[in-house]
Amino acid sequence: MPTMRAICYRRTGAARDVLQLETLDRPEPGPGEVLVRVAVSGANPSDAKMRSGTRGPMAHPVIVPHSDGAGRIAAVGAGVDPARIGQRVWLWNAAWGRAMGTAAEFVALPASQAVPLPDAASYADGACLGIPAQTAHRAVLADGPVDGLDVLVTGGAGAVGAYAVQIARLGGARVIVTTSGGVKAAHARAMGADHLVDYRDADAAQQVLDATGGRGIDRVVEVEFGVNLPLVRAVLKDNGIIAAYGSAQMPEPVLPFSPMMFAGLTLRMVLVYKLPDAARADAIADLTAWLQGGALQHPVGLRVPLEACAAAHEAAEGNDRIGALLVDVAEGV
Repeated sequence: MPTMRAICYRRTGAARDVLQLETLDRPEPGPGEVLVRVAVSGANPSDAKMRSGTRGPMAHPVIVPHSDGAGRIAAVGAGVDPARIGQRVWLWNAAWGRAMGTAAEFVALPASQAVPLPDAASYADGACLGIPAQTAHRAVLADGPVDGLDVLVTGGAGAVGAYAVQIARLGGARVIVTTSGGVKAAHARAMGADHLVDYRDADAAQQVLDATGGRGIDRVVEVEFGVNLPLVRAVLKDNGIIAAYGSAQMPEPVLPFSPMMFAGLTLRMVLVYKLPDAARADAIADLTAWLQGGALQHPVGLRVPLEACAAAHEAAEGNDRIGALLVDVAEGV
């Protein structure tokens, strides 16, 4: 049986303790699947959480991590158009509920999860999209167009935040971003933020309101719901919307239901792994158009070879990262 190089783990723990470069059997595409030769794999905080065990025990005896990646279709299973062989693609949800992700030379997955990658985009660009860009698209646009609205992106220097800033700007919104200042603020500015606020400032809420000309915020793309809720409530206008995709520092926050209800606020939870089919299709269509037109920046914070995959996981566990964490899997794809 053909083999492949892959990063895998057989127990949870620290990245350098459990991630191993091994030779595994190469998968074969089943009915409705494609086999992709992976060029670049994308590591995300969720991958590090699964590997560390903070999200529960392993669901499979051996796991190849990473849901994001990009490469070229090498073979197709029954029911898939053979014309797709040789097509450049980017991947989503490769490791969600499955044992085999993209940190390997080959991955087999449903054909719909291998999206054609425009010629204008590199494999590195494609490996950035799965979790961050689709999360940002849903958070910004789930409740309709943002043209003329004031959108607040908290943690605007993160991978999701950077795409959220760009997508909101492409949609015609005025974008206010909170960061811790310094290089993160500069990064958010480079992504297109109209106004920057240091969330540690005592008058941060007033700065946000001032940036809207006193109108208040229409929508919030929220990275830390529990911690940021006091500021967000202070700046949201009546009937405003919070699209939250994280609350790691306060996983079970106390919700001030009555004050939020009497302000008519909407709280939307965003989980990229379980996007509705229509929302997924909208995100893919928009991202494809933006990729074709070169409308998006894809900042990379760290790029390492496959054998150094542990470094990408360690970077995903910190708060200092700016940009995507990429792992080069194979050359000449």
